[in-house]
Amino acid sequence: MGDWSDDIHAVLLQINGYMNRPDLDQAFLARAGVKLDRALFPLLTRIGLLHPISVVELASLVGRNHSTVSRQSAKLEALGLVQRQTAKGDQRVRLLEPSPNGWAMLGRFADARRRFTDKRLGDWTPEERATLLDLLRRFSTAIVDFEAAAAASPRSNVP
Repeated sequence: MGDWSDDIHAVLLQINGYMNRPDLDQAFLARAGVKLDRALFPLLTRIGLLHPISVVELASLVGRNHSTVSRQSAKLEALGLVQRQTAKGDQRVRLLEPSPNGWAMLGRFADARRRFTDKRLGDWTPEERATLLDLLRRFSTAIVDFEAAAAASPRSNVP
């Protein structure tokens, strides 16, 4: 490729494609020893990471429409994996958070993810792992900060 940013873009697309493959999600759920509809897996994971979170915010994060995520979060609630609470400032907004059973399932996901990652990065030094994590955090923060600044400035149209 030409520019280094093209290489970053290609690698991020590769990782994103990997992270969004239904067959790999299903295999991950099997490794975690969990029986869960594959479509609910990314929702529960993000609820655990960002709780409490509204259905609208969750839908935006997973790239699904509000009504779909509302139905899917109701399934998670019916399974006893999430709880709903009313937002303090707005009684119309329902916030999602993991239930005790949801936290237990998220723990099983974490165990499976750690085994998966340790197997693939087992030959990396602790310093290499720390560097990767630091650089990924810096990149993520730069994107978030740029988006926040762009949202705050109505005249900004820079991509």
